[in-house]
Amino acid sequence: MHLITDWSAVVANRRRKQPSTEGGFGPRLAEFRQSRGLTQEELGERLGLSNRMVAYYERDEASPPGPILAALAQALDVSTDELLAVKPPADRRGKKSARLLKRLQRIEELPPADQRAVLKFVDALVQSRRRSA
Repeated sequence: MHLITDWSAVVANRRRKQPSTEGGFGPRLAEFRQSRGLTQEELGERLGLSNRMVAYYERDEASPPGPILAALAQALDVSTDELLAVKPPADRRGKKSARLLKRLQRIEELPPADQRAVLKFVDALVQSRRRSA
């Protein structure tokens, strides 16, 4: 059932701490990328860069040029100040997403058979909406 792994990733991403303001630019960039659930290759595709360049920028001593910095911030939906640790990362979850996340976390407390039933229902609902769209 593919949604179980998708849902687990969503919960895991939400539980992950926000990227820190400590350390160098590279590790902070990697934390932001990972917290968005992106691979180096996926981020590179968004920017028109190879994953080798993304890996290079994620190294501790890396310092991308201004236009790349702006593109990285835009692709990761953060400000350049957050990316450069000039200011701490903002919590971008709205009240609606926080409520949804809390409800999804309650599903984790259910027995595995009930979790599968809930996820089958969600899969069926999503598939039904896709067909009608």
